[in-house]
Amino acid sequence: MKFYDIKIFYAKKKTLFLPANIHMTHLMTQNKIAPVQPSERHVILDVLRGIALLGICLANYQEFSLYSFQAREIVEAMPTAKIDLIWKYIHYIFIEGKFYSLFSLLFGIGFSIILSNTAQKNQYGLSFFYRRMFVLIIIGLLHLYLLWAGDILVLYALVGLLLPLFKNTPNRRLLVISAALIFFPIALDAFKVLTDHRFSLMIPVEKALHYFNVKNGINDDNFSVWLLEGKTYSDVLKFNLSGSFIRCQEFIADNRAFKVLGLFLLGWYIGRNRLYARLDEHTAVLKKIRNYGFLVGLPLSCLFAWNAVNGYPTGLIASSTIYALSVLPMSFAGISAVCLWYVNGNLKRQDKKIFKIIAAPGRMALTNYIGQSAIGMIIFYGIGCKLALSVGLVYVELIAAGVFMFQLLCGNLWLRFFRFGPLEWIWRMFTYGKWLKISK
Repeated sequence: MKFYDIKIFYAKKKTLFLPANIHMTHLMTQNKIAPVQPSERHVILDVLRGIALLGICLANYQEFSLYSFQAREIVEAMPTAKIDLIWKYIHYIFIEGKFYSLFSLLFGIGFSIILSNTAQKNQYGLSFFYRRMFVLIIIGLLHLYLLWAGDILVLYALVGLLLPLFKNTPNRRLLVISAALIFFPIALDAFKVLTDHRFSLMIPVEKALHYFNVKNGINDDNFSVWLLEGKTYSDVLKFNLSGSFIRCQEFIADNRAFKVLGLFLLGWYIGRNRLYARLDEHTAVLKKIRNYGFLVGLPLSCLFAWNAVNGYPTGLIASSTIYALSVLPMSFAGISAVCLWYVNGNLKRQDKKIFKIIAAPGRMALTNYIGQSAIGMIIFYGIGCKLALSVGLVYVELIAAGVFMFQLLCGNLWLRFFRFGPLEWIWRMFTYGKWLKISK
């Protein structure tokens, strides 16, 4: 298997990340804007972010452990091979693609909150939004090169720059465009097959990847173990440079930008109509989405899991169709189930405490997302504890769950004394262009 085969080296529909605290409000003064206060936040959005962070960690740590890079014979020789195979099916049924879909929706909701709050004064809205996206691009590029080439922040910020184009689009048209964009990749994959892949945007990316691989000595033989055998941080940087081009290949092959923009627009529709703030008025609809979503999504997700585990024998067009028709219903069903739990649980004191605990890491989503990368590098890479390839997939996922629990604990403790997570604080200061108080 060649090292540039993107179907192996980076997880195909990873999550990735959205602005965790993208809400904003204006101060009493007519010409100033400032971050949203904790009392003005909608807890359900932070709860969903917190849950999504767990899914992100479970998905991404398969990459940090280098498990996803290994040939089938190596994976099958591991002591935990049988239970690892079971977990693979669980992963594709319940995790793959579902959490990136959730985060994309939340990003669109956050965008709608920015514009609705700033539009009240008819100033700062778009310039503020573009400034926020530009800072996110910088953060994403630093994350991609310094920590992990599987970054999603850069793509989200670049696609997010297109959202103002749909600011005044009517609701019905917005939903039609959203659905068209989400399913457009199926048509693109069909076009690729019918034209025998003659029209490819990957050629310049492949040339750049080949150049840096040759320059840094990365090849077929050492790619899958490079991060484990690398003894210095410079080895990590060399790998991440090549990995960034592999990430570009993946986005092109998956037609990811269309899916992300479609989900952004759906999130924008939800946010513009403030559906997240009136969940109790829509419990009947939420129940239908939950029930029909699981009814359709669960069997198709089982088919998707079988297809993925066995190397996509159904071919590109069928695989793309199965993915879209399984991931989205399951994701929407899961979101609806959490929202219904939140609506019902708000009446119970014990559930309110659970929501508050889960929401804490969601309020620090940027810090936790990048923190997961830093912790993964320390645990698995050769410059850290060197656990990569020494444990099977099931233990990798237990480690991932442990990392999330650590973040859950630290997040709740941190927010007792501080208003934002550390990276959220930095992001805000660069966006607002002024010093912001972080302590409560």
